[in-house]
Amino acid sequence: MDSLTKLNLDNYKPLRDVVFENLRGAILEGKLKSGQRLMEVQLAEQLGVSRTPVREAIRKLELEGLVVMLPRKGAYVANISVKDLMDVLEIRASLEGLGASLAAERRTDEDIKNLEQLEEEFEQAVITQDIDMLLKKDIEFHECIFKAANNKKLEKMINSLWEQVQRFRITYVSDSNASLSLIDEHRIILNAIKQGNVAEGKKAAIEHIEKAEQFMLDHCTK
Repeated sequence: MDSLTKLNLDNYKPLRDVVFENLRGAILEGKLKSGQRLMEVQLAEQLGVSRTPVREAIRKLELEGLVVMLPRKGAYVANISVKDLMDVLEIRASLEGLGASLAAERRTDEDIKNLEQLEEEFEQAVITQDIDMLLKKDIEFHECIFKAANNKKLEKMINSLWEQVQRFRITYVSDSNASLSLIDEHRIILNAIKQGNVAEGKKAAIEHIEKAEQFMLDHCTK
């Protein structure tokens, strides 16, 4: 188990919420891996809290489907099946295509400026192989596209799907060949949106997700 950072208890939120958000983030970021057992005592020691908020957080994570409770065995980080992963990515490809096409139609000069800046920062993270920054800028790039699409419902739907595959995206962007390919894919999407090319924006965004889908199928589900 990767070591978790002790919590900052000078927080206005209830302790149980802080613990829950920390553990949830650790699962989504891959610090707590699929199939890994969650030991209350160990987690409590690492986070610097008692077992009670850890126990409450684990129960809440079970309700979200991120943790499974096995009789007489305890709590484990939930695995995601190949079928579940592919189902999520199929939906995401369609939504990303819609988002990019709407962004090409509705984008403002400010949106284009922000996308160009984020793409530059993403490329710098690829060069330095700063994985944390890679993930951050990749997410921000896609979020900027959905902001430009100006559809809050669509944005909310895609954010939910992002979280479901977050654990596997870390493996994807950590691969040097994949991250270099992402630069070209982002540029194609950006240029289509910049030129107001609705059809090309949709096509490029769908192909972008389909390549991620194939990579995850080849590398993350074995």
